[in-house]
Amino acid sequence: MLKSNYFKIFMKFNKVKFGKNLNLFGVPVIFKKKGSELNIGENCTIKSNFLSNLVGLNHRTIIVTRTEEAKINIGNNVGISGATIYARKGITIGDNTLIGGNVKILDNDFHPLEVEARNRDDKEMIKSKEVKIGKNCFIGCNSLILKGSKIGDGSVVGAGSVVAGIFSSNCVIVGNPAKIIKKL
Repeated sequence: MLKSNYFKIFMKFNKVKFGKNLNLFGVPVIFKKKGSELNIGENCTIKSNFLSNLVGLNHRTIIVTRTEEAKINIGNNVGISGATIYARKGITIGDNTLIGGNVKILDNDFHPLEVEARNRDDKEMIKSKEVKIGKNCFIGCNSLILKGSKIGDGSVVGAGSVVAGIFSSNCVIVGNPAKIIKKL
């Protein structure tokens, strides 16, 4: 608990906004680029300790805004376990959503697609598109949520799914590529 209190002081110093009752199990990696926005709601739980989630976490939770214009908004009562949330543009996670162990939520390609731009390491050529995850969702362990994805309220993403696209509310999304298999 002592480490998490020190980490909360570091988060405040780095201008990460978080609501009351932020529960940290282990120490996450949270980095906010100057000029960007990173908000974590009230009553959130972030698990970064190997034994904090028995699904077996591969690493600590990583939450990063990588550009000045990036925004990450995490709602109230959100649970995150050993996930990576990495934004160059924007990622929104709705209230009461659970992010399972080792999930990756990425709003960008990390590298340019064109060979010349990649060889130049031209960061301006990295394609990004906002990700929105609705309220009351569950994202199963080891899932990958890719740039431009929108997941409607009350939806469930099956473990190990690769999500790219727009999905309506109250559905079960599974597979690679992910598709709707059931309406709830």
